[in-house]
Amino acid sequence: MTRKAGFPAVVDASTRVLILGSLPGDASLAVAQYYGHPRNAFWRLLEGVLATPLVALPYEDRLAALLAHGVGLWDVIAQARRPGSLDAAIQDATANDLVALVETLPALRAVAFNGGTAARLGGKLLGGRLPTLALPSSSPAHAARSFAEKAQAWAAIRAWLD
Repeated sequence: MTRKAGFPAVVDASTRVLILGSLPGDASLAVAQYYGHPRNAFWRLLEGVLATPLVALPYEDRLAALLAHGVGLWDVIAQARRPGSLDAAIQDATANDLVALVETLPALRAVAFNGGTAARLGGKLLGGRLPTLALPSSSPAHAARSFAEKAQAWAAIRAWLD
């Protein structure tokens, strides 16, 4: 089984909230885009948080809109072996250097974890350096919560952007 590697961080000096996933799934890797699976709710959730259209935008414009609102993206895991896309199948993971990245972001106020795996692993790596939010996964594999329930939880990001 080959190792799967994530994408570079999408951040700049004005990033106030960093959203960390675990590792991109196969659909995202295939299109080389964060949250590229068409049923992943990430972009819809962020539309609500930021009160700005994202879903209809080309990918690069989506990223630019996030940065313009003070939101950055990255993943906790740099690379791992994983058959399929489920976090439960991740093996032999190598973490991204979250501490080094956080230290380069002067405006950073909080880290939001997209899902339980990201929260569990990323929380350990960051060791309480700044406030964190553990959010329900935007993945279509985690359908136990409705979109409305997820959106309500994700709305907590707004407090760190004002």
